Amino acid sequence: MASLSNSSLTPSRPSPSTSTPPSHRPPPPTANGDTFPFPPSHSFPPFYTLQPTLLTRHAQLAKWCTLILRYHAHHRLHRLHLSTALSTPLFHNPAIRKRLSRSSAVEIVDYMVRAEKDGGAGQRAEWINAATATGGGGSGIRGAEKRKEEAWIWWRRPEEWAEVLAGWVDRTGQKGTVLTFWELVQGEAVRGEEWAGMEEEVLARALGVLVKRGKAQVFGEEGQRGVKFF
Repeated sequence: MASLSNSSLTPSRPSPSTSTPPSHRPPPPTANGDTFPFPPSHSFPPFYTLQPTLLTRHAQLAKWCTLILRYHAHHRLHRLHLSTALSTPLFHNPAIRKRLSRSSAVEIVDYMVRAEKDGGAGQRAEWINAATATGGGGSGIRGAEKRKEEAWIWWRRPEEWAEVLAGWVDRTGQKGTVLTFWELVQGEAVRGEEWAGMEEEVLARALGVLVKRGKAQVFGEEGQRGVKFF
């Protein structure tokens, strides 16, 4: 397939310059049931085939990264399961009969995982239990790729969530207060906050940052954990 120019990846609208890496931080989640507004590129068939030209491919990866982050922020999702996500509107557009391939999705998440200095999106994703492997795998999928099934999508990184939580602690006078993890994600006091309903594992990662900064202490066992803020 012939490679496409950067501008052709976004029809009817000039694309931004690729000389400066785009910001991959999405806007705050909407916290409502509004339909996610897909960008025009989502209805452009060539968007679903990663292009061979390096500069064009990098611009395409950046667009997919931004789309994935915005989609997860909108729906307040933190995990990406490739086996199911490939059939969702994020990666499949039945109106134009196009679907992203699994190998392309893995490459996009790999790009999101890499640091900016390594040509990536700045660690906006993290593979979960993806052991490094080499050699062949079943069903035509390479062994290493096959293990890349599930990933955290960091529309806010753990350290960014830590800043959000610290701001809430200061704003609501929670210093010295002991709260359970359940209260922090499901309680009345956090209703309407960005992290309401967050998976406890993501919360634990954010609180771990505050613990290292001496701003919190986590105690208890799995399912019964609590935190005290300082």
